[in-house]
Amino acid sequence: MIPASFEYVVAHSLDETVGLLAKHGSDAKILSGGMSLIPAMKLRLAQPAFIIDVNGVSGLAYIREEHGELRIGAMTRESALERSSLVKHGYPILFETARVIADPLVRNRATIGGNLAHADPANDHPATMLALGATIVAHGPNGDRLIPIDEFFPSFFASALEPDEILTEIRIPAPGVRNGGAYIKFERKVGDYAIAAVAVNLTLDAHDTCIAARIGLTNVTDVPARATRAEAFLVGRRITDQAIADASRLAAHESDPKSDLRGSAEYKRDLVRVLAGRAIGRAVSRARGGSH
Repeated sequence: MIPASFEYVVAHSLDETVGLLAKHGSDAKILSGGMSLIPAMKLRLAQPAFIIDVNGVSGLAYIREEHGELRIGAMTRESALERSSLVKHGYPILFETARVIADPLVRNRATIGGNLAHADPANDHPATMLALGATIVAHGPNGDRLIPIDEFFPSFFASALEPDEILTEIRIPAPGVRNGGAYIKFERKVGDYAIAAVAVNLTLDAHDTCIAARIGLTNVTDVPARATRAEAFLVGRRITDQAIADASRLAAHESDPKSDLRGSAEYKRDLVRVLAGRAIGRAVSRARGGSH
């Protein structure tokens, strides 16, 4: 199909962008990579009257460590995350996430900010950011506002961004000692949305007792969500094969998948169990100092 008619403008600064958003409200959409917006417009699932192209706004594409955090500009392309040695070696869970998003053509154009702002529970970054305890920086008429990732996805395909705000940065706490993370995705074919995926980030003490854990789920809940019961089970417990198996079953029970062409709800729930076990195991190996 052909998109409905719309007005198009290229913004050249954040202030200009915010001004346009304030003027046009819910009729406006931000265009960064366009990998989700344009297909939705072609299907007329989205019919914005006003498109604000922010590719002309400078200073929003970067990956750097600062003040004990990894800071990523919202206009950073997925391919840049995939190529970054800082991400690959310092934040392997983020590297694993970026490299399984769609295909190279999409990753060369898609942005991490657009991925998160789209708030699709089938997208890969939301679960990983939930596992990492990220903070979202939104810029609006009153300056910057910090939004904890746990508050960023209030409902189906909705974010906590106000109509006159734009996502500008993602902040991820730097990993501490004996911290490890992993993202494992199962898909029908390369480039597809996940049938299910699990992101795990945890910290162990010197005796292999889990002292912190966060688990994010992809495409098995109505909004990007954490498996909080599985997290609580792991914390304070020495990590053994049995503990991993029990936590994985809890994560599966916390999922709420829907039957569709990718499989039945029962199948997807058991897939969460399997993927959670693998992701926890990989995260534990990394926390112990392994490279698995």
